Formats: sequence, C-alpha cells, structure tokens
Amino acid sequence: MYYLRMIVRNAMRHQLRSGLTVLGIVVAIVAFGLLRTVVDAWYSGAEAASKSRLITRNAISLVFSMPLAYAGKIRQIDGVKAVSYASWFGGVYVTEKNFFPQFAVHAPTYFNLYPEFVVPPEQMRDFLHDRKGAIVGRRLAETYGFKIGDTVSLRGTIYPGIWDFVIRGIYDGAERTTDVSQFFFQWDYVNETMRITAPRRMNTVGVYIIALTGADRASDVSASVDATFRNSLAETLTETEQAFQLGFVSMTEAIVVAIRVVSYLIIFIIMAVMANTMAMTVRERLSEYATLKALGFGSRHLAGLIFGEAFVIAGCGALIGIFCTFPIAERFGKATGTLFPTFNVHDETIEWQIACAVLIAVVAALVPCWRVMHIRIVDGLRSIG
Repeated sequence: MYYLRMIVRNAMRHQLRSGLTVLGIVVAIVAFGLLRTVVDAWYSGAEAASKSRLITRNAISLVFSMPLAYAGKIRQIDGVKAVSYASWFGGVYVTEKNFFPQFAVHAPTYFNLYPEFVVPPEQMRDFLHDRKGAIVGRRLAETYGFKIGDTVSLRGTIYPGIWDFVIRGIYDGAERTTDVSQFFFQWDYVNETMRITAPRRMNTVGVYIIALTGADRASDVSASVDATFRNSLAETLTETEQAFQLGFVSMTEAIVVAIRVVSYLIIFIIMAVMANTMAMTVRERLSEYATLKALGFGSRHLAGLIFGEAFVIAGCGALIGIFCTFPIAERFGKATGTLFPTFNVHDETIEWQIACAVLIAVVAALVPCWRVMHIRIVDGLRSIG
C-alpha cells in the first residue's frame, strides 16, 4: 500500500505537467476510439449481412436493371427458399444533403426475407394495403421527425417527378448492428407509374434477393442463377449479401485506410509526449533514485516506481477517455444523420483503447527506466535535475 501511495505521489508531484499529459492522453484515446468507430460503422453493413441471402444484379453494373420475369426462373433453382426484389430509387428529400437509402421493394415478400427489420403487425398491414405506403427506420424517423401518417415527398432522379409517400410503419432493428436508416415503399407503385410515363422501364428491377435453404448452398446457387441467364440480354452476377456490401465499401477503401493511419498517428504522437514527460520526470529525480540505490533499493524497485508512475498517468487518461468516448460518439452519430447505417462503440474498440494506453505507458517508461537502472550512484548524486 505504501509503495502504491509513493507512486501516486510521484505522479502528482508536478500537477500541471501531469494534468496536461493526462489531458493529451484523453484527447488521443477519444480520437482513436471515435476513428475506430467510424471504420466499424463503414463496415457495419457487410458485417451484419446474412450468410443465407444472395444478391443478384446485372452483370454489367448495378445501374442496369433486369426483367421481372427472372423471379420465376430463380424460384425454380434447387436450394432457393424464397425470392424478392427491389430497386434503388435515389430520390431527394427537400435538399440533396438529406441523403438516405430509398428502396422500392416487393412488399408481400421483401420483409419476410429480412427478419432483422421488426415492424409491428398492424403497421405492416397498413403498409401492404396502401399503394403509396412507406416504412422507415427508427433512426431515419428520429432524424427527420417522420411520424405515422406523415406524407413525405421525394424528388425523383432515377425516376423523374415528385413522388408522395405516406408513412405507414417505423421499423426497429432486431440487433444493434441492424441498419435502421432506410426508407422502403412499394415497387408496384413505381411500376404502375412507369407503365404510364415510361413503358420501357416497367417490369424491371434493380436486384433480386434470394433466401437459401442453407448457407452452405450459396456457391452452388450463385453459379446456377448466373448460368441460367448466361447469354441473355441481361446477364447476372450473383454473390453473397456480404460480398455485395463489401463491393460498396471497396469504392472508398482509400478513405478507410487514411482514417486508420490517422488513428495510429495520434497514438504515436501522444506516446512521444508521454515519453518526454517521463524523461523530464526522471531527469529531475536522478539524485533521488541514486539515493535509493545507495540505500540498497534494487533495480526492480526503481523500475516499479517509474513504470508505476507511467501507468497511473496513462491509466487516468485512458479511463477518462473511454468514459468520454460514448457520449461523444453518440453526439457524433446524431450529427452525421443517416450517413452511417449504425454508429455504436464496440467492445473491441474499448479493448484497443486499453491496449493503446498500456503501450503508451510501457514505451514512455522504457528509456527513463533503463537510464536509472544503469546510472552510477555517484553520477546520480551529482545530478541537479
């Protein structure tokens, strides 16, 4: 106990310097945790993707559509449990900065394939009976103040015109990683409108969602689907839902790498600051450490004092930083609106923060500790500090 009190007193001897060092560690730990959370949020869609669902799109590009008739042929393939389809809408709500995912979906089947989207039965019933009905995620509703019964107007870009939808349901996520920032409405409504305004675009869909009888059938079913439509006017590319999501992430891989590099750079900088603090502390106390050596205290005792002080300072900064990460991440997530599907601080991020604090303490204490352990008593006693 006395040994611990001695370590704490040493750490608090220069309160201003120690306080500023702790503050720097707090900022570094919070920044590191926030950047790690951004990276996790970037990959959240892929990580939450089901292993028993496939996505089929046009082999040329996602921009090109496929005939609605493909649905019947896909259902007949062995290993296929159910099929639904959807199209990306790409509308504008009020202004271009209000971006959120919008999908025209086959209402009777789509939500059966996504049990992670939890919709109250009465709201689902109202949605299915309203051609202009829409279901929105909880986060999206909170961001823009959508309520049941509200009419939301979107300015179409892919599908020109002003489209009015009535909010009939708000879905929640079955898990923390579920994307609750999407806007769904009936594909039939879009198709009926295309029948009048652009007949060539009617009865076409953007993607098919395929539920498998088992996750182990993914490879065989993917190959069978693509073989079925080979040499057709709209050849297909079928992949797992996770691979489909990662395809979007790969487009911004350079940004993700840059964020990771910055997060590690922050830790490196605060490590240098902490090392400088410990070097100054040991230099000022060389005569004290030399006196302890003269009195018979061994190298382990002195090393314990130096490493203990480093761990106290780094530990205080880490604890405060981890505590502050949660409210700051929550406010950051709200400020970004629907940019990220989910924005949660994961347990792994906390573990990384703790590991960084330990690394900072160890690296910062190594050189000062080596100096104290190898300095001669006479040279130490001559030191003024």
